[in-house]
Amino acid sequence: MTAAPYGAARGKHCRLARRISPGALNQPPAVYSLLTMPVETEIKFRVDDLSGLTRRLEAAGFTLQTPRSFESNVLYDTPDRRMRARTEILRIRTYAGRCLLTHKRLPDIGPGEDTHKHRIETETEVSDGDALAQVFLSLGLVAAFRYEKWRSEWTYGEGHCVLDETPIGNYAELEGSAEWIDRAAARLGVDPARYITLSYGRLFDLWRGEHHSTAQDLTFAAVAQAGLPK
Repeated sequence: MTAAPYGAARGKHCRLARRISPGALNQPPAVYSLLTMPVETEIKFRVDDLSGLTRRLEAAGFTLQTPRSFESNVLYDTPDRRMRARTEILRIRTYAGRCLLTHKRLPDIGPGEDTHKHRIETETEVSDGDALAQVFLSLGLVAAFRYEKWRSEWTYGEGHCVLDETPIGNYAELEGSAEWIDRAAARLGVDPARYITLSYGRLFDLWRGEHHSTAQDLTFAAVAQAGLPK
């Protein structure tokens, strides 16, 4: 991605109050990111009609896994954005009552993007996101970029689809094997020409340039406060 400024919002992170019982470990994951694969493969596509896509998901046999929930993300980086320059992210995410620490990087073999987007993903749940954020700051990292959305998750077979309501429009993501993604997209009436492999950070960069926005973070408050030039 181009090195557009990130902004310096530090956002609050969740702190889990509940304890996980032994029986809960046998329950299916309720959060899409716990479906971790060695190489994460996904695509996005724009959504003009959320209700219509929801109906198509139901008709295609998808099951609602996580109802619409608010999601907050903070990316950490060095002050000179070395991780971003390497197409790498370190993220703390709050979603559906959990905090997740995620690191993503380019694959060791093969492209990062072709028709689909591919990343090596390492992810774990954390009990105290605020404490972890303080550790990152103490190590010299900065809260480089914050983004928010309302997200619901649908599953079908080996993959899933998430519906994202962001401050710059609605998107869906299909994640699974490349073959599963193409089959699911066909069932949902999504042409491969509509596939997007850009991150939300890069989509925000493009949106800011198109709309001449001064917003530095992809949050509902920051985008609303910046407004659009007259």
